[in-house]
Amino acid sequence: MSPSTTRRKLLAEGGRAALGLALLPFARGSAAADGKTEPKRRSGWKPLIAGIEEQIPPLMAEQKVPGLSIAVLRDAKLLWRRGFGVSDDVSAAPVDHDTVFEAASVSKTVFAYVVMKLCETGVLGLDSPLTRYTPERLLEGDPRLDLITARRVLSHTSGLQNWRSDDEPLAIHFTPGERFSYSGEGYSYLQSVVTRLTGHVNPDECATYECGIKVCASDIDAYLKARLLTPFGMASSGYVWNRGFARHAAQPHDENGKQSPKRKPSACDAARYAAAGGLHTTPTDYARFLIEVIRPKRRDAFRLDRASHDEMLRAQVKVTDSISQALGWQVLHTEGGDFISHGGGNPGFAAFVVASAERGTGLVVMTNGDNGWKVIDALLAGDAMASLLGARMRFPLL
Repeated sequence: MSPSTTRRKLLAEGGRAALGLALLPFARGSAAADGKTEPKRRSGWKPLIAGIEEQIPPLMAEQKVPGLSIAVLRDAKLLWRRGFGVSDDVSAAPVDHDTVFEAASVSKTVFAYVVMKLCETGVLGLDSPLTRYTPERLLEGDPRLDLITARRVLSHTSGLQNWRSDDEPLAIHFTPGERFSYSGEGYSYLQSVVTRLTGHVNPDECATYECGIKVCASDIDAYLKARLLTPFGMASSGYVWNRGFARHAAQPHDENGKQSPKRKPSACDAARYAAAGGLHTTPTDYARFLIEVIRPKRRDAFRLDRASHDEMLRAQVKVTDSISQALGWQVLHTEGGDFISHGGGNPGFAAFVVASAERGTGLVVMTNGDNGWKVIDALLAGDAMASLLGARMRFPLL
């Protein structure tokens, strides 16, 4: 993940999405993956899916986005999925269900779920100061550090900036809990605490990041796989480069459609960025997680109990009149009900997810182009997608 903020970055990533509140008629029925439909119950979805299939290729061509993968949920099940375009310009390999994309800041939702499970089991206190769990202080000389908790990190009220830089060294910019301000640094800090409580760090394998910060490799990739990705059936997902990624990873492309070098995240990179934006996944894999969130199964060693689940999705702080921030998720308040959502952008990639627990609808879209957010934005604004989801949404630039 790159900490740089560019003009293509979505308001979704910072929780400041603009949302159209027009509710469209919602068709009834269900359908299978890959667009296969049963003649009677599912025929109502065919025109909507067909419209989206026709809409996507010209949008991609116009915005110079080489590849896109999409998954749509209905009745909290996979309704339809499809890949469009190519994963890279060199091989022209088609995007399919196994193509792996960078989820960017959508990664935060997965990490938040694992943190909520740690809080549920008493390993971590949701409202306990993170300084209680580590003798190392993220910042010296600022007593407000002791006010940063897991809740305040997950709700982006920690007071830390998004990412430190030479122009803006790490600092607490307001009293934690006072207001919303999107922060990747907060997630990175919480990840380091989780690793201290549950894993280990390799002091012999380290790298240097923003402002000369030294980060050493950890087992966060293995931990998040064991605690969520594997139990939830996300076999194509992870945080550290592996042979599966080498075979299936989409390549990034700039705003002109030119291919860029693919970042191959190391264990050090994961130790710095996994929680905030390091997840590599497919829309199909992520849809499995999204289904677990909107139609939770009974509590087990990996799944949340009802109280923890509901607290995770509860609005914690108001962002705009129509947007609130929950724990790891945005909450979009619409005339069609509340939707949970998150968006993200790394250089060469854009991703967006949204779902309604009440309706059982959901959408996962991932692209391998800097202009991918423009394609996603146009899809969300269209009548077909609005009918599938139950509301119309728009996501402008920062």
